[in-house]
Amino acid sequence: MANVVVIGAQWGDEGKGKITDLLSKSADVVVRYQGGVNAGHTVVVQGQTFKLHLIPSGILYPDTECIIGSGTVIDPKVLIEELDQLESLNISSRNLLISETAHVTMPYHRMIDRAAEERRGDQKIGTTGRGIGPTYADKSERTGIRMIDLMDPTHLKERLRWTINYKNVILEKLYDLPPLDPDAVIEEYLGYADRLRPHVIDSSVRINEAVRKKRNILFEGAQGTLLDLDHGTYPYVTSSNPVAGGACVGAGVGPTIIDRVIGVAKAYTTRVGEGPFPTELFGELGDLLTERGAEFGTTTGRKRRCGWFDAVIGRYAVRINGLDCLAITKLDVLDELDEIKVCVAYEIDGVECHDFPTSAYRFAHCKPIYKTMPGWQQSTADCRSLDDLPQQALNYLKFLAELMEVPIAIVSLGASRDQTIIVEDPIHGPKRALLYTNGTTGLE
Repeated sequence: MANVVVIGAQWGDEGKGKITDLLSKSADVVVRYQGGVNAGHTVVVQGQTFKLHLIPSGILYPDTECIIGSGTVIDPKVLIEELDQLESLNISSRNLLISETAHVTMPYHRMIDRAAEERRGDQKIGTTGRGIGPTYADKSERTGIRMIDLMDPTHLKERLRWTINYKNVILEKLYDLPPLDPDAVIEEYLGYADRLRPHVIDSSVRINEAVRKKRNILFEGAQGTLLDLDHGTYPYVTSSNPVAGGACVGAGVGPTIIDRVIGVAKAYTTRVGEGPFPTELFGELGDLLTERGAEFGTTTGRKRRCGWFDAVIGRYAVRINGLDCLAITKLDVLDELDEIKVCVAYEIDGVECHDFPTSAYRFAHCKPIYKTMPGWQQSTADCRSLDDLPQQALNYLKFLAELMEVPIAIVSLGASRDQTIIVEDPIHGPKRALLYTNGTTGLE
């Protein structure tokens, strides 16, 4: 039995959806513990593409129980659209469960999110405009609507009439937007409640029952470490905690039940939206990574900024999350390059720095210090074991593992499930089996 947390080790978009989908085969329960519809997971199974925003990736396995935890924020309209999409593809949603204490994204959240971002001008933070930040803000302000409120028509009407009248003042006076009709919003959301009611439960009870029964549980985060509200590149962050510690709060479990934490990182680095990005590439090389990696957001369609692998933020992710193994994705995107660079340190004001700077100002002034390695210039898409990889590709993986000081358990070489090298199963494999006492990895 193993309870495993899967987190993004960069700025999100690392391919967590595919890795979670792969690991879900060995999991009995998959729990999504934070974020909202600002997340997007793309999973390709037998040539069919599934784009998920709220529903855990494990939904594609008929016997896997999927739980949307209390740390998430739920846009019921989008969730129902996802359910309809899955059902149209003959994917059952009978095993989907939703925490009754998860907060609900309302129309005024989306309106305020977009209006506030527009008002920021050149200070914008790159929000998706999906209402995530304002939903979490209401949660902290203790004015939010939860799923349990949605299930109670009388209580919902009382709460929403007051809340919408309050929000209308903000919409009209601050943002010069038209007010919302409380009756129309209430009617709309009561309709959503009827559809979702069979799925809503006390998720903490359900998850802890699974713990007692020694079932395999996979905790799935959204976004990535560098977008964490407390530990990311603030203020260019999300409004929740994608880091491994967020799994306990967002799922309603104690830290002692977590057995392993696997970090997902691309073989290069990407970032969506605003904020500093020391290894960002421009021109033809950046365009090549964008094209080969299909680097466009699942949720927004925005083009992702691409750059070389950054081991400084990688080591930071290892420290903040307590990572004990890695999944490296999109190695195949680098197949055509004659040389590949890895950022091993930064130079800040003439001083070499090996640790991630917490100051946004200092981070914006970081200059990457690179180690250059030879490329392999041949396809890796059909490789299914480490022995199949070109030696230069294997050397590249070894170098990343040595820099990060954690073993690599999974290597992804494409979007499909089968385009994967499983070095070690993080759920059933022995912990740290690939990390030797002398600090080298098992990728010899």
